[in-house]
Amino acid sequence: MPRRRTSLKSNRVNKRKHTRNLKVKGQLKKTIKKFQELLTKENTTEAKAFISKVFSQLDKAAKKNIIHPATANRRKSRLMRRLSKTA
Repeated sequence: MPRRRTSLKSNRVNKRKHTRNLKVKGQLKKTIKKFQELLTKENTTEAKAFISKVFSQLDKAAKKNIIHPATANRRKSRLMRRLSKTA
């Protein structure tokens, strides 16, 4: 257990950031799963409309350093590849 005030504060801040990051990652996973469900049901028109939301969430997570920017780009690329295969 830390003794210094700065260490105690950094622990509190890290805890808050950790819970925020988990929430954002959870929402991101949910939207990606929803997009993949649309692809499996072959709703390409809905999937094309929904992919902008997925891209937006990936970009925001990368901008806030919740996920690495290269990871966001790789996921966007793979999702677009899957969408183009079904269309």
